Amino acid sequence: MADPRGFLKYPEREGRPSRPVPVRIMDFNEVYERQDKSTTQTQASRCMDCGIPFCHTGCPLGNLIPDWNDLVWRDQWEEASARLHMTNNFPEFTGRICPAPCETSCVLGINQPAVTIKQSEVEIADTALERGYVEPVVPSRLTGKTVAVVGSGPAGLAAAQQLTRAGHTVAVYERDDRVGGLLRYGIPDFKMEKHLVDFRIEQMEAEGTRFYPSTEIGADITWAALRESYDAVVVATGAMVPRDLPVPGRSLGGIHFAMDYLVQSNKAVAGDEVPDQIRADGKHVVILGGGDTGADCIGTAHRHGAKSVTTLAIGKELPRERPGHEPWPMDPRIFEMSSAHEEGGEVQWLASTVEFSGDENGNVRALKVAETEYREDGSRGPKPGTEREIPADLVFLALGFTGAEQETLDSQVGMEFTSRGAVGRTEDYQTNVEGIFTVGDAGRGASLVVWAIAEGRAAASKVDEYLEGSTRLPYPVKPSDRAISLT
Repeated sequence: MADPRGFLKYPEREGRPSRPVPVRIMDFNEVYERQDKSTTQTQASRCMDCGIPFCHTGCPLGNLIPDWNDLVWRDQWEEASARLHMTNNFPEFTGRICPAPCETSCVLGINQPAVTIKQSEVEIADTALERGYVEPVVPSRLTGKTVAVVGSGPAGLAAAQQLTRAGHTVAVYERDDRVGGLLRYGIPDFKMEKHLVDFRIEQMEAEGTRFYPSTEIGADITWAALRESYDAVVVATGAMVPRDLPVPGRSLGGIHFAMDYLVQSNKAVAGDEVPDQIRADGKHVVILGGGDTGADCIGTAHRHGAKSVTTLAIGKELPRERPGHEPWPMDPRIFEMSSAHEEGGEVQWLASTVEFSGDENGNVRALKVAETEYREDGSRGPKPGTEREIPADLVFLALGFTGAEQETLDSQVGMEFTSRGAVGRTEDYQTNVEGIFTVGDAGRGASLVVWAIAEGRAAASKVDEYLEGSTRLPYPVKPSDRAISLT
C-alpha cells in the first residue's frame, strides 16, 4: 500500500501528458510525453488500502499492482521494476497499448476516478530502460531440449523468453522481414515506437534466443519437418484472417483491409520503400469498425493528410462514463476516447453499410449506408427507407478477425480447429498433434496484448513441463473460455 490517505489527499486523477494535436499529426513519433516523476508518485499514492485488490483479477498477468505503486510512491524505482518484471516480460508494451482492464477493476473506482495504474507501469518500464535496470537473464544450465516458436508477436516472444530462461534452446521463426509481429507492423509508431521492440529482441538474443526472420513455416519449412527437428513447437501465429464485408461493390478499387494499410505505413515509417503504398493524402477516408484497429487507421490517415475521416460503427453509441446499470466491479461497455479520436474525424453510430458505389474508373466513390435496425429475433441490419450516401475515396475494413490461418497447418500436420477458427487446444495449451502447442490469438482468437503475454508465459510452463516432467516457471492463466478446447 502507498500513502494510506493518498486517495483522500489527491482525489483527482491526472493522466499522461500528450503533445499538442497540430504538432503530433505532423510526424509518427509517440503521442504521449513522459510524466514528471513527482506527479507519477502522487498518482501512485492514490492506491488505497482496499483490503482485496481487485486489480489483480482484472489483470490477466496477475501484476502485483499495489506493490509497485507503493514502491513508486517511495521513489524505489529499481525495486518497482523488479516487482513488475516478476509477472510481465514486456511492461513497456502493455503500459502503452493495453486498454488497462486493471483500472476498471480498481476499488477506488467505486466513487472516484481509478488509480492511474497504466501510467505507473509505463513510467516504471521507461525508467528501468533509461537507468539500465533491465539486463539479460542468462540460464544457469541448458537442458539440451529444443523448442521452435512460430510467430514473434507478444505471445511468441513471451513464450520464447520464458523457455530460454528455463534452459531450453529456442528458435523463433517469423515470416516478416523484421521480428515483432503485430508489435512491429500492426501498431503505429505514434502509439509505440519500435526501438522498444528492438531493445527486447537484443535482450533475448543476449539470453540465447535465436531469431529467423523472413522464414515462413508451411512454405520455406513444412510444419511436419519443423516438428521432426525440434522437441516441441509453439504456434503463435496470431489470428490474422480479417473479417470481410461481402456487399455489392466490394471489389471496387480503394477498399482495403485495415491491416494492409497499417503494415505498409509502418514499413514506410521504418524507412522501407513501399511500392504503390496506400495513402490517404487529400482523400475522403471511411473506416468501418470502431475498435483499436480502426482508431489506428484514424491516426494514420490524419498523418497522411486526409481530407476527411469518418468512422462507421454498426452498433449503438456507447457512453463515455460508466453507466448506472454496470456498477463496479462490472467491466463496463464504454467508448474509450483514444488519442486518434482526439485528433479529429467523425464517428457515426448505428450505421450499416448497404453497398459501395464506384466511379467510371472502377474505384470507390461513396458508401450507401442505412440506420441499423435491431429486430425482435435478436438480429440487426439496415432499416429500409433510411439509406443515404457518404463520399469515400478510400475505405478501410477494420471489422476484426475470424481466426488463424489454417491451410498449411491442416494439410501438413492435420491440425484441428474450433468453430471460431482458432487452433484447438487443451487446458495445457496442447493441440491434437503431439508436441505442438498453441498460444495467444492463434488459440484464443483476436484479443489484447496483455492476454497474449500472459498466455505466452503460461504456455511456456506447460511446454517446460512436457519436456522436463516438471516446471518452475509460473503458470498465470488458463486458456480462455472464448476458445473452444479439444476436451
